[in-house]
Amino acid sequence: MPFVAITYDIKPGHEDEVAEVFSGFRRVKSPAVPDEEGREAAKILATAVFIRDGLLVRFIEYEGDLDAVARFMAVQPGVREVERRLAPYLNNPRNTGTVEGFVETFKQSMLRSVTQISVPRQAEAASAAP
Repeated sequence: MPFVAITYDIKPGHEDEVAEVFSGFRRVKSPAVPDEEGREAAKILATAVFIRDGLLVRFIEYEGDLDAVARFMAVQPGVREVERRLAPYLNNPRNTGTVEGFVETFKQSMLRSVTQISVPRQAEAASAAP
């Protein structure tokens, strides 16, 4: 499954406050990401957030259409709340108030993937067995 990493340029010295912003974050009820017609376009499998000094990185493991993932995240109440609460701690404002602005910011914040290596998960391994 592919991963994407999104960066945030945080004001140093606010690591604990930023960690608090993410402490109550809850995953959406379903990992399914619908397209405009309501068909499944992607799945968000896992997320993780890391911080050190002025760098916050959000990792997202997904399958399917990454643009659909970005559009889906743009309208999630939890994601919108995190973006709102992070604003005072950012060195540079993020244009995430609209779906279009969020998707553009998402793409501009992506780290270039150099390599991704993983082992098959149990469900994948079981379906591949003879």
